[in-house]
Amino acid sequence: MEKLNYTEAIEKIINNFSDMVVREGTEFKIIRDCESGNYLVILAGWNDQLRVYGVSVHIELKDDKILIQQDRTDTRIAQELVELGVPKTDIVLAFKSAFTRKFTEYAVS
Repeated sequence: MEKLNYTEAIEKIINNFSDMVVREGTEFKIIRDCESGNYLVILAGWNDQLRVYGVSVHIELKDDKILIQQDRTDTRIAQELVELGVPKTDIVLAFKSAFTRKFTEYAVS
């Protein structure tokens, strides 16, 4: 059985953000650094006089694992990866402490 291409799975998920509508004056910016294996989705813009800026999603591909460094979505990136065929043993919820990860259904590291 051929292993799923994790880069393609990550790209499929983050590309969905380009179609999302956010509050007028803000937009999602997708940043890809394929060489280092880092993929970010940033929300940037203005809400009246208030600056809006922050990392919504940060996924890192490292040592044949997918590390979710940040996930501030309603869709839950880990579940989307599982639905695409990524085994839970290859997904690390890196935004949780190493101690806490052992209580999740995903990989510890």
